[in-house]
Amino acid sequence: MGDVSSPRLAAAVADAGALGMVGLTNAPLSYVEESLDEMRKMTSGVFGANFLIPGLVDDATGKVDPEFAGVVEAAASRARVVDFFYGDPDPALVDAVHGGGALVSWQVGSRDEAKAAERVGCDLIVAQGTEAGGHVRGKIGLLALLGQVLDSVRVPVVAAGGIGTGRAMAAVLATGASAVRVGTRFAAAAESEAHPRYVQRLIAAEAKDTVLTEAFSTGWNAPHRVLRSSVEAAERFSGDVVGERIRPWAPDERVPVRRFQSTGVTKASYGTIDAMSFFAGESVDGVKDVLSVAEIVRELAGGAENLLRPMRK
Repeated sequence: MGDVSSPRLAAAVADAGALGMVGLTNAPLSYVEESLDEMRKMTSGVFGANFLIPGLVDDATGKVDPEFAGVVEAAASRARVVDFFYGDPDPALVDAVHGGGALVSWQVGSRDEAKAAERVGCDLIVAQGTEAGGHVRGKIGLLALLGQVLDSVRVPVVAAGGIGTGRAMAAVLATGASAVRVGTRFAAAAESEAHPRYVQRLIAAEAKDTVLTEAFSTGWNAPHRVLRSSVEAAERFSGDVVGERIRPWAPDERVPVRRFQSTGVTKASYGTIDAMSFFAGESVDGVKDVLSVAEIVRELAGGAENLLRPMRK
């Protein structure tokens, strides 16, 4: 979820009894330290830090940039879980996180990647199906992927992709997943940093209104699921720059948002908002209104429990 998953949103998720994840990719060391220290004051719940591998790796060497090694270590000393996505499981990162006292989560899109994550010492694995919003690692749907991954690893597996209702949550838990990861539903939470226009579009959309594409690949060529309307708006836009955004660690600096750039659309985004990347999973059907995080968690967990209870008798 990137910058949409702010410390405020993650702390609210933690307060609700779930694992709140804050997006910290590309953030400088000072912001990582300040954000996670502040989160500890905001919540007594459990929270973690998420990093995209392309934001940690030096393009020239293919290894973790020394500048970001300290960032990962700082996160590991403050958060209970450090989560990585979109790269091959790296034993050096796993060791660095364990050295800081945190658990390592690796989000994967295949059985082979899951086995590699377990092999290098990851404590839990997030299996992401193609139903997911944002950047998509996998090539097959979630249920098929879970069937492969659950039979191949022993560490806990978290299901991700298309989960926005209690029914969807119950379905993947029934397959043997230990937990679920929810993104799109929380993007429209009251505590989210998502731009109001983005939230409006999520509420109005259905699963059929999303598309898995490589359209928003300026700066990072990777498949992603977005609202089709944002692709169409970007295609209609004339010019190279659709707007500007303010990064949370540099509040006095506006940076351009290029046409077809893959970036979180937050309240600190300005310009032709509809032409920016509106990440959305097929779970968007579950986004009907702006609710608090606590209400969303109760709805998801309660709905799943009601469906699973008869199976446990």
